[in-house]
This record gives sequence, structure tokens and C-alpha cells, in this order.
Amino acid sequence: MTREEDLLSARRTIEKEIDTLKVLENEISDSLSAALDLMQKTKGRVIVTGMGKSGHIGSKIAATLASTGTPSFFVHPGEASHGDLGMLTEEDVVLAISNSGETKELSDIVLYCKRYGIPLIAITKNPQSTLGKAGDIVLKLPDNGEACPLGLAPTSSTTATLVLGDILAITLLERKGFTKTDFRQRHPGGKLGAFLQKVADLMHKGDEIPLIPETASIEEALLTMTSKMLGCVGIINSSGCLEGIITDGDLRRCMSADIFSKKATDIMTRNPKTIDGDALVAEALKLMNEKSITQLFILKDQKPIGILHMHDCLRIGVA
Repeated sequence: MTREEDLLSARRTIEKEIDTLKVLENEISDSLSAALDLMQKTKGRVIVTGMGKSGHIGSKIAATLASTGTPSFFVHPGEASHGDLGMLTEEDVVLAISNSGETKELSDIVLYCKRYGIPLIAITKNPQSTLGKAGDIVLKLPDNGEACPLGLAPTSSTTATLVLGDILAITLLERKGFTKTDFRQRHPGGKLGAFLQKVADLMHKGDEIPLIPETASIEEALLTMTSKMLGCVGIINSSGCLEGIITDGDLRRCMSADIFSKKATDIMTRNPKTIDGDALVAEALKLMNEKSITQLFILKDQKPIGILHMHDCLRIGVA
């Protein structure tokens, strides 16, 4: 194939899958809310199952649900028939996926749900299929063919299933008022976990905070800045409230023969930028980049309780 033919094929696939998603959008019904009610009210977990490509998509749906506040895991239909049915409890909800609705490997899970009264949500393009008829609630997939020119390889159908799973997860997230803090607790590792850390988790505190009183000299400011090694010093008043900041850049700009005859307050920047300890590290980095600064003091009742340096963010991989 030529380069032009490759691009034409790519665009056909994209257009076909977009068209399928538009059908999905137009066919969304009250069954969605019924399924969401069931998933939200369950005292157990959402058990996702499916065979083949539907199973791969199901694994992703279960992972997304679990990471957004809905306890969930994937059970393979084959393993279910050999003991893993014991993972299901009467407090769970089963989300079974089959494009055709006639996947034989799902039969044992379906029968188990019926035997023990476990609610079953069926995802299929055919509500009149075996799975569709067995489901307490049916979420219909578009019957719009596949992007595969042979009409065989699951493509558009799996895309629609994936998006339907995202719809369930995001709507449940919104219903539960799931926050960034909740998300962080489920994503402690990797770059995502770093971005979701709070400033208070990373800030320098106690004796590590470079602070001097407003009566201090430039010499005292320089000594404190050098010993704390954070490139700045904060100036506090008699009440312990932050009045200003001197950075190493300020010192260079104000360098003169009589600099050591001055007080710290003579060259400090008043009302420096600060941030709340509950803010995300990513928010702190954004503020530092926007203001072209490298340090932020963290205040409580106007008093410094910590300081964050840009290098602290870079060290944990937030950039």
C-alpha cells in the first residue's frame, strides 16, 4: 500500500469508530441510570467479566472503576468455572460484557448470579440475546458493524464498550463527589502520584525553614540563606507573621559597597507569593512557573509553617 492508501485507511477507521460512538450517544437510555443506581448502592464490589476482546476491555473498566472510588475487579469467565465463582458474593453486582450476547463461557457466571440473586448488568448489542434476556439491566451497545473491513475483528464494538465503561466510572465518580485527594490515595505511585501529592507532604518545615526577624541585618540574612540552602530567606515580624522574602537574586541585584550597612527589610520583597499546604504539588509548580519564582512559603494564620522549592517538585518527577 502507498502512504496515501495508509492514511485513507486510518481515516476510515477513525470515522467508523466516531460514527459508532455517535450511535452510542443517541441510544443512551434510562437503563444507564438504573445501572448506576445499582452500582452505587451495592455494599460489595462491581465484578466485571467478559471473554476475548470484551475481557480485555472489561479488565480496563474494572481498573478504572476501582481507581475512581468504586471497588471492582475482573473475573475471567474460564477461571470462574474452575473455582473463581467463589469470589462473588450476594452483595456484589456483576457487569457482564458480550457484544453478541451469546458468549458460551459466560453461562456459568450468569447461572450463578441467578441462583444466588446477584444483580446482573448486561452489556451487549442484542437485548434479545441469551445474556440480554438474563440481565436485570441491559446497557445496549451500538449495532453498527466493525471498523475492520472484513467486519470480523472487534474494533468499533470494543471502542464503544470502553467508552461505556468510562461513562459508568465518571458518572459514579461525580455522584460520589470523588475528589483529587481521593484519587491520590489510589494512585500513590509514579508521576501521577507525584502530581497529586499535597504541598504539605513535600515542604520543608521546622528548623529547615529559612527565617529571620525584621530587625535582622543583611549579614544575618546572607548567613541564614547560606545555611538553609534554599536560595531565600523569609522575614517575619514580632508576631511571627511573614512580612517579606529575600532571594539570592535580590542580593545580587542589590550588591553594593554599603550593602552590609542595610537591614533585611530594606531590600526584601513584600507580600511574597505563598500557597496553602493542602494545595497539590502540581498547582505549586504551576504558580512558580507563572510567577518566575523558585520558592513558595506555606502559611497558617499568616505565619510560615513550611517552604517549598522548585527543586523539591523536580526531585519527585513533577515537571
